[in-house]
Formats: sequence, structure tokens, C-alpha cells
Amino acid sequence: MTLLGEARPASPCLALDIGATKVEAALVAFDGGLGTRRRVLVDEHPHDLFEAIVEMARDVVGHQTVACVGVACAGPMSKNGEAVSPLNIASWRAFPLRSRLEQALDVEVFIDGDARALALAEGLFGGAQRDTSYLSMVVSTGVGGGFVLDGRLLDGDSGNAGHVGHLIVVPDGAMCSCGSFGCLEAEASGWAIESRTGRPASEADQATRVRTAELVGRAVGTLASVLDFNRCYVAGSVALGFGDAFFESANKSAHAAAQLPYSQHLEIRRTGLGTDGSLLGAAMVGWRGVT
Repeated sequence: MTLLGEARPASPCLALDIGATKVEAALVAFDGGLGTRRRVLVDEHPHDLFEAIVEMARDVVGHQTVACVGVACAGPMSKNGEAVSPLNIASWRAFPLRSRLEQALDVEVFIDGDARALALAEGLFGGAQRDTSYLSMVVSTGVGGGFVLDGRLLDGDSGNAGHVGHLIVVPDGAMCSCGSFGCLEAEASGWAIESRTGRPASEADQATRVRTAELVGRAVGTLASVLDFNRCYVAGSVALGFGDAFFESANKSAHAAAQLPYSQHLEIRRTGLGTDGSLLGAAMVGWRGVT
């Protein structure tokens, strides 16, 4: 795998995971070991979230030296995270996160999408350690992903490659937050399930659970035929919360969609990462930048 370079920095990375409800920070060693960590809740800082993040980051670092700052953040964002517009943070629209953090912390900052960061961590510490090509997905409040092909994270022109939640799986389906209709996120995410059924995904009935899994499988099978990978690792509260039945239905649907010979071994599996996957992913964004 060539997800990271050959250099092995001695100092830890300051990892920042900017999520829908909370922002976490931790010092992460190159071998994946986590040190000091803190968190702040997004809802408690409607007007001063950036300042709260900086204060938390400084508290985590203390008097230590860090090699870099790695940030996993919801998108959309411009290339290299120069400007971020996470949908869950209303006050951040084209927010110059990278330059603001570098100015505040006086250290080099690297930013990438949260699901893409998770794909890096999956390859180094999770279930994809033996895979050279795979898709890493999150099926949670939203749906996101990251592709690793031939040992390299697929970036795209603007660095946003991997937004699998915007593959159309239901023609003329529900309206998506992106403005299109029938996207996977608009049909199978946590917010989509609640919008469709009037209940949170955790209370979804059996038919809804099967439908969600089938749509995810359809998307994965289609993408496997296009991009030639045979493993998909799925994280997120919706997929993991639905349990074994989700993966059984998703695999069946994926196999029905991926009929070409090179996709015959396609498997959709649970993520191999634990609860620290998001912070590890953020750290990998930093390591990828400096190695």
C-alpha cells in the first residue's frame, strides 16, 4: 500500500475530527496510538465554534511539539480544505479553516473530508490492510465514502472524490440536500429515513431496513463494476445499527448489480475500525500531508 510516504515523523499529529454533533481532538502517534484527547459539542458553540476548537487544541497539545495538524471535516469543501462549508455548521460557509488554524496554532494543517479520512484509516488500521483497492463508506446521518484504488486514495480534480451518497439509486426519487433527486443519501441516510417514515432510523421497521440495505448494495455493486474493486467497508450508525441483516441484504443486492467476472468476489463488510476510527482518519490526513 502507498497511502503514506516513507518518512516516519517522531512527533505526534494533532488530529481534529469535526462532526455533526461534536468536535474531537487527540494527539496521535504514527503507529496509531492515541494520547491526550478532548471534545466540544457543536450545539454549545453556535457563534464561537472556531474559538472553542482552538482552545481545545491548545489544551490537548500543551507543551508538546506536533508534526502537523490533520483535520477530518464534513463537506463540501474546496481543494485542500482551504474553504469548508459543512452542512451541519450553519455559520461556516466557505469558512477559511486551513489558514485560520495555521495562524492560530502555528503549525502546518492538512484537511480532508471525514469519510475520505476514514478510508485512509481503514487501509492502515482497519479491515482493508490487505487490500489494494476498496471502497470505504459511512451510512449514518448522511452517506459518504472514499475510494482507494491501486493503493492510493482517489482525489479527483477538487479533492472531493468519493461522495457516493450522491449516486442516484432511485430515478426521480426524494430530493437531496445537493439539489438532485434520488441520491443514495436522500433515500438511505438517517435523515432520509426519518423524513420518509417520521421515525428515527433506530426505530425503522423491517421493510425500511431491507430497502436501505438494498439501495446501499445497489450503489456498491454499480461502483464495483465501474471501478474494479472487490471490498467495501461500511461504518456509521445506520448500517451498524441495522446489524447482520443489513449486510446480508446489501451483499445480495450488490451481487445482483455487479455481474461482470471481475466483480464476482465483491463483499460488503463492517468497518474494521473501532470507536477511534474518525480520529485515526484525521491523523492519517496529517501524515499523508507531511510524508
